[in-house]
Amino acid sequence: MLARKSIIPEEFALPGLVSRMPRKPVFRDRVNKARFIAKNGSCNLAHKNIREQGRFLQDVFTTLVDLKWRFTLVIFTTTFVSSWLLFAMSWWLVAFAHGDLDPERHNLSHCVTDVKSFTSAFLFSIEVQVTIGFGGRMITEQCLAAIMVLILQNIVGLIINAIMLGCIFMKTAQSNRRAETLIFSRHAVIAVRNNRLCFMIRIGDLRKSMIIGATVRLQVVRKTTTPEGELIPIHQIDVQTESTVASTSLFLLAPLIICHVIDKNSPLYDLSAMELPCSDLEVIVILEGVVETTGITTQARTSYVSEEIQWGHRFVPIVTEEEGVYSVDYSKFGNTVKVSTPNCSARELDEKPYILIHTLQKSELSHQNSLRKRNSMRRNNSMRKGAGSSGSLRRNNSGLILPKVQFFTPTEGGQNPNAVT
Repeated sequence: MLARKSIIPEEFALPGLVSRMPRKPVFRDRVNKARFIAKNGSCNLAHKNIREQGRFLQDVFTTLVDLKWRFTLVIFTTTFVSSWLLFAMSWWLVAFAHGDLDPERHNLSHCVTDVKSFTSAFLFSIEVQVTIGFGGRMITEQCLAAIMVLILQNIVGLIINAIMLGCIFMKTAQSNRRAETLIFSRHAVIAVRNNRLCFMIRIGDLRKSMIIGATVRLQVVRKTTTPEGELIPIHQIDVQTESTVASTSLFLLAPLIICHVIDKNSPLYDLSAMELPCSDLEVIVILEGVVETTGITTQARTSYVSEEIQWGHRFVPIVTEEEGVYSVDYSKFGNTVKVSTPNCSARELDEKPYILIHTLQKSELSHQNSLRKRNSMRRNNSMRKGAGSSGSLRRNNSGLILPKVQFFTPTEGGQNPNAVT
């Protein structure tokens, strides 16, 4: 038996109406979570419960470079003093075995001249390793053991000096030192650019030496849950920029605005102005390149959380031409200005293009009104200036007006004054 067809059309039924109702944004209180990358580029990550600590000793050089300066200096000082003491003990043993420390021994050959105690042996060890050579103590050809100790100490001293100089050079020429002069804007902005909703930041280089082959990568870090129920606390999603789409490096001669078009492949596609404050996203910016002067690859990092993203703002221009030279005003590097921007997400803009058209029309009308107000204010000011100048002329000409003169004529009943001007 066939089912009876409903009298009410399906599109006007309750399920159809619910499916066609506009989706309301879901608001939730944003939990104050720790940011993954700090503003200065340091990683906010703590390594705990590392059981295989010996792996760090397998790469001693990198471990020494990564240490702080105070620990590095303490380690090198301890290494030098220990090597001097160790070879001082060796020289003292050589002298003791050869009988050079016997005070009753005279006019006999010594392995090392003027080594009579451990203190003199320690001073001779320092002279050999540092190659000072004061001339009072010297080795002779009488002892083969003394010659072998001399060769061994020279080799060990050269190794220690090479490691120390290499570590000091690497610590002073680290890539993060160059990254101190690579700056990012304090805030990121979201506004309409070329009729598309875009996420934009500004980067700049304070030095005149350029970064060769500079590239910028954007990543969105957020906590996500897969359809299988797996919780990913730090899910890194790559974000495409205009430079990555063009597959070209940046010519970072002047400050640039890095633009990310929020399209259907963007993780910010469903984000609106009302949902931005309560979202837990973090946008990481990574700038990489080769230092022109040293040839070392450097990397600068920063991040932007939802509180540092301004919706409906645009960066003010800071590059001007003055007397044939382009000038950059870094005092306005992070300044933004508010512009007309739809508060809906990029998905809603794609589904309803008329929202963007209405917003642009309102922006044009407001711009025209502002121009009219400026023109009217200029006219009023000019009129006031003209009125003030005419008033001053009147005041100045008032002194040229002749005073009134009264003439008295006699009458019958007496003398009545009649004023004639």
